[in-house]
Amino acid sequence: MDQTPASGGAGGGTSTRPYLIRALHDWCTDNGFTPYIAVHVDRSVQVPTEYVSNNEIVLNIGFDATSGLDLGNEFIQFKARFGGVAREIIVPVDHVVAIYARENGQGMAFPAPEPLTEGAAPPQPQPAPQEPRRSGLRLASEASDGEGDDTPPPPDAPSGGPRPSLKRVK
Repeated sequence: MDQTPASGGAGGGTSTRPYLIRALHDWCTDNGFTPYIAVHVDRSVQVPTEYVSNNEIVLNIGFDATSGLDLGNEFIQFKARFGGVAREIIVPVDHVVAIYARENGQGMAFPAPEPLTEGAAPPQPQPAPQEPRRSGLRLASEASDGEGDDTPPPPDAPSGGPRPSLKRVK
């Protein structure tokens, strides 16, 4: 099993991934950018399957596009409209492979999740709270020299516009 800081690390403790997602969501929101997440889709992810391509979906998680957004430690949950129809979205945090600003591509990529073992049931999310939650975290550094970075390349952007470039933030 690959132990990276974003997936829990060898030192134990909780994963840093949900904290980094909340921090980059706050940074996008504070700077007037639209936060997008790229999600690896398998049977543990609840999203509209008609919008999934190559086991991946890109979701707008801005407050203007979501209702009841909960960026929890285990799951990201919200309601959003797809083709005018409200849908309940539930994404395990470990299935988020990138979060970035739509306008400039700045963000962070994460390792893809490990596949579920045969016969294992996906974890069940907790009900989402009524009000959106903001963590108050702020991005500490935007510098990226690319050295010592073994994160995978950014996922493909959704069709319908130019592909943003992902700038890794350390």
